[in-house]
Amino acid sequence: MNRQGQQETEREFVDLVKRYERVIYKVCSFYATEVSPMEDLYQEAVLNLWKAFPKFRGESQISTWIYRVTLNSCISDLRRNGKHVVRAPLEFAENIVFQPDTMETELRELYRLIRQLGKLERAIILLWLEDRPYQEIADITGLTVSNVGTRLKRTKEKLKSMSNQ
Repeated sequence: MNRQGQQETEREFVDLVKRYERVIYKVCSFYATEVSPMEDLYQEAVLNLWKAFPKFRGESQISTWIYRVTLNSCISDLRRNGKHVVRAPLEFAENIVFQPDTMETELRELYRLIRQLGKLERAIILLWLEDRPYQEIADITGLTVSNVGTRLKRTKEKLKSMSNQ
């Protein structure tokens, strides 16, 4: 590739990362630990996106591809560094109306519970919370659409039972 082509590819990649920065940060935040801080996960994800960028064939939506590469980066880091789970009790019931002053605390607690889930459960619930359609979740995770529905239901039930502990 000539110099001009390389610069164009770099500009295109930087624009892509800027456009999906929030998505990358959100995925990384679900996998961040003391051993693997979010900044390290983010940097690793962007590096892996850069390495994979020339191979992106456009067979899926760019957002699907970004989710998949970012999730795989975080999961690989989790495997490399082992599990470091911190338990946090959470007491909330379904149909609670959150007050603005307590909403941030409740969300933080929910995120802590989500961090205790398995890798795939965490990915599925993250994508569901992002309002991704089942088909896109299936494309990202490699599951069938019906399997996504089943696993999502089980994951929600698991979160509910964890919050009651």
